[in-house]
Amino acid sequence: MSLNLIMNIATSGMNTAQSQLRVVSDNVTNINTPGYVRKIADQQSLTTQGMGTGVQIARVRLATDRFLQASTLNTSADAARETVRYELFDRIQSLFGDPGGDSSFFTGIDDVFAAFAASAELPGSAAARQTAIWKTQNLFDQAADISRQIQAVREDADGRLQSSVDSINGLLDQISKLNREITRATVTGADATGAQNAQAQLIDQLSSFMDIRLSPQNNGATEIRTGAGLLLVGNEPAKLEYQRAGAISAQTSFGDIIVREPSGSSRSLTEGLVSGELKGLIQLRDIDAPQAAEQLAELTSKLADELNRAHNASSSVPAPAVMQGRNTGQTLETALSGFTGRTTLAVLNDSGVVQSRAEIVFNGANITINGVAATPATFLTVLNAQVPGVTASFANGALKLEAAGGNGLAIADDATAPSNKNGKGFSHYFGLNDLVSSTAPISYETGMTTASAHGFAAGQQLTFRFANGEGVKIRDIEFTVPAGGTMADLISALNDPVAGVGRHGTFSLSASGEMIFTGRGTPPAQMSVLNDRTAQNPSGVSMSQVFGLGGMRGARTATMSVRQDIMGDPTKLALSQLNLGVPAGSPAISGADGTGARLLAQAGNASTRFGPAGGVSGSISTLTRYASDMAGSIGAKANLRENAASSAEALYSTASARRDSFEGVNLEEELVLMTTFQQAFNASARLIQAASEMYDTLIGMVR
Repeated sequence: MSLNLIMNIATSGMNTAQSQLRVVSDNVTNINTPGYVRKIADQQSLTTQGMGTGVQIARVRLATDRFLQASTLNTSADAARETVRYELFDRIQSLFGDPGGDSSFFTGIDDVFAAFAASAELPGSAAARQTAIWKTQNLFDQAADISRQIQAVREDADGRLQSSVDSINGLLDQISKLNREITRATVTGADATGAQNAQAQLIDQLSSFMDIRLSPQNNGATEIRTGAGLLLVGNEPAKLEYQRAGAISAQTSFGDIIVREPSGSSRSLTEGLVSGELKGLIQLRDIDAPQAAEQLAELTSKLADELNRAHNASSSVPAPAVMQGRNTGQTLETALSGFTGRTTLAVLNDSGVVQSRAEIVFNGANITINGVAATPATFLTVLNAQVPGVTASFANGALKLEAAGGNGLAIADDATAPSNKNGKGFSHYFGLNDLVSSTAPISYETGMTTASAHGFAAGQQLTFRFANGEGVKIRDIEFTVPAGGTMADLISALNDPVAGVGRHGTFSLSASGEMIFTGRGTPPAQMSVLNDRTAQNPSGVSMSQVFGLGGMRGARTATMSVRQDIMGDPTKLALSQLNLGVPAGSPAISGADGTGARLLAQAGNASTRFGPAGGVSGSISTLTRYASDMAGSIGAKANLRENAASSAEALYSTASARRDSFEGVNLEEELVLMTTFQQAFNASARLIQAASEMYDTLIGMVR
């Protein structure tokens, strides 16, 4: 071995030791830098013709482990999803208040029934009436406010989605730029660890937004895809775009996030999105919050319906001169078809004495009024003829009765064979004496059959959106009302696999006239209404309002309130009942009678059918039991979300700790390495010194 070779070996050793010491110095300097990954300098021996000629640094790399990194990225996405989902759902739970507290929404329901019970004891007390009215209105105001706040939570989630899109685009752009820098350094043999460290921190931030998959490239760059395979970063970054819903109502559906890949192709980001903050926000916005709103709407609509049932079976004193029904969303002929039983319309003077009456007997399509035959088509004509001084009319889907000459009107069903259609009496079905009014239909048990006329003009359109069980959009379908005018024609057209929605589910009409959608697939497809441009004749309401399609069921809560004339005049509260068994000339209603108030007080204990809502199947229950179950359900979901968030955060902390223990800087290890490389440097220096002395000796011998 020549002295030159010895000198070269020693020099390479000194240079390599110096490089190693610089790496150690960088690691020690950044020991407290968050997200810093320690560097490792890989050195290799140099050989020439099978003979060692020194050492060199092959590359400087980061001490990363792809499996620990993948585990951390996955758990980071899970923790972000569950945390944001719990954070927002906890806001929803807090809207209802503490179920055991005095001011919670559920306590307010009991207060309403207690107020009517007090009115039953003191039916003539104006203060008791006013208290009952105020508590009822306050409850519906509170429910409407909760409904609006739930919608506000959805809008907050949607707003965070839009801002997250901007943040993600910024991260993708920076990661792509660092990819180019890393590639240049790798190709030229320069140190790329600085750029790699910065990129790793950006990737960690990106993983909190969505689940991602990393693919290291031979040139040192990192390719990033979503869990579903959408390319986010390759040679160039993808661009995310939040597509606003346009004319779509935010009550039922929001916009979508589109990924425009570097190749130019576009797909929905939500397809295959499994985790991350985006997923949590979408689940809260499109699943959790709507379910809470639907369950609240089902409770409040049934509460309103049961109060209206009791109020329609009662009368104020004096009796009202005008009974204005609600919009049934049907023609009079369709609404009257299917009634059975008997009811009596009485005309009373201001003393409550019956002046005349109309005994109405229903038997399907056959009707008699005071023994005179009528049909649904001739009902108004016969009724007006049989009860002088009373004018019955029907407009905009609503029945209206008016008494002349200062008289009033009251209705009572037969005790043994009460009028009935879908479990509602004549007055209740038409809403002639409702306590709670609504600006839109709140009950979707229409009583229609397949032979009933649906009332929508051919050519009218509405747009459906179908999504999978996770809320991911499948398809939008624009449906056109067919030429056929019956419900059978409408349902057949809806279920058409080409022109209708048959590929994604089936519409059917229940025995009570409720239109039900059953989605296909496992889990079944979800349906919402994006845009409804239909209007029924004569009611003027849309198809989604009549049948409660899409998100309309959850939007009912904000439409209900105590009737305005009752709010302004407590004497119009119906606390008495029409008694047709009194002797002629005696008052049939009395201000001292509190039987109507007792019916209102007992409405909470009446069994009624609750439809499927909020992920809970339909059931027969009482209002008070359903409210209790709902309080438990909301609390259980919040607790579930909290536990899921805690568990996900714990898994993330564990994965991060394992990754940090491998990738992070250990001061003791670095000090050992520093000592080792210092000794290696000194050894190389001594070798140079020895070679130098040998040179001097040889030169001296030559002289």
